[in-house]
Amino acid sequence: MRVLVAQPLTPAAFAPYGTVLAVPEGGTGRPINGGTSQRFDLVDDMALAAGGGRPALAIFRAQARVFPHVVGEMERHALGSQTFVPLGTRRFVLVVARAGAAPAAGDLAAFVTDGAQGVLLAPGTWHHALLAIDAGDFAVIERVAPEVDCDVCTLAAPAQVQLAP
Repeated sequence: MRVLVAQPLTPAAFAPYGTVLAVPEGGTGRPINGGTSQRFDLVDDMALAAGGGRPALAIFRAQARVFPHVVGEMERHALGSQTFVPLGTRRFVLVVARAGAAPAAGDLAAFVTDGAQGVLLAPGTWHHALLAIDAGDFAVIERVAPEVDCDVCTLAAPAQVQLAP
């Protein structure tokens, strides 16, 4: 069984799969609300309108997962992005593979957030369902339409994701 050790989530390492949502280091944003707030524009197109889709906002209440965790299936949303933002400090693990044909265990990468980071998964990115380290709520923005946009594949050989010691 292939073993994946979840690496710290960084914008550069995650770029093939989507966008890390976090205040840029050293970023000052731009002042708004009479100078009482700073605005940081992170994504200018969330790609949610394909095929008549529209954006939807949901709360996912996640249970903490046990690690190591066996990964036996992956899913993707070919027509729209999917965004996860923790509400509060909540770490989670992302198991991902590049868009394209259904992945094999050797195609997978694993990342762990710092608890304050969110992610936008690019359309077509293969990913495992939410793997919360810390139980709690996550805001999820995704495309909805009359036809469900979720392909699921079973891995021919499972992988195991572990947290770094």
